[in-house]
Amino acid sequence: MTSGASRVRARAGLGSAGVCEPPAAPDPAGRPAGSGPPEGRHSLAPSFGTGFLSRAAALIHTLLTVEALLLVAASPGLAGLLLLGAAPANLPLAAVCLLPLGPAAAAALYALDHRDRDLADLHPARSYWRGWRLNAVPALKLWAPLLAWLTIIAFTLTHFAATGLPGWWAALLAAIGAGSLLWGAHALVLTALFAFRARDTARLAGHFLFRHRSATLGAASLLVLTAAGTAVLTEALPALLAAPLLLSLLHSSRPVIAESREHFTV
Repeated sequence: MTSGASRVRARAGLGSAGVCEPPAAPDPAGRPAGSGPPEGRHSLAPSFGTGFLSRAAALIHTLLTVEALLLVAASPGLAGLLLLGAAPANLPLAAVCLLPLGPAAAAALYALDHRDRDLADLHPARSYWRGWRLNAVPALKLWAPLLAWLTIIAFTLTHFAATGLPGWWAALLAAIGAGSLLWGAHALVLTALFAFRARDTARLAGHFLFRHRSATLGAASLLVLTAAGTAVLTEALPALLAAPLLLSLLHSSRPVIAESREHFTV
């Protein structure tokens, strides 16, 4: 894999014009140049605050918008899940219903990573749909095989008594399934923020699984908390808290993102 095979989707920004301007003329009233607007005129600076409450309100607005759009993008599959029963025979159909969730989650990660730092100019919806257009196909290339693999593991575990295998095989399969989910978390972040080829993303996700243990442990802790909350509270918890969970995944994956940007992009 060469670094030329990939590129970073950079955030658009405005550069400096670099033009030298003549010094401002003194104010007719005798004020020195640059001392502020004359009396009766108002500054054009944005009036939106920059304190803690303003930043918290902007973050909440972004999270709620991304959460709503994620549910909209994944709604066809989520609606199908509501109609399925809990029988193990429905696992393949459940995997099909979960297919839209991969692109929806990748778009959410993109929007959360590209959220505006200008509190007076927030556009999370625009960032989300741009992320969905960029990441829908790349995410499916990895998400679909992962779902198929996890479905095989889950189907085997739910019918384990019929296999005749020793009990330690069940523990091994569960560990493989958990490792596959952690690999998928790294692959989802890389797909959302970079334009690597699918096979390069798969290799990098496996590489970072052991290289950046703090990022992997962060993803594992989110997985455990989500599973515990789902078991104790409601099965809808992962969907209702998807945006905060993905934001936490994004923060725990900062070492992965930094190394990918430094060593594997041009």
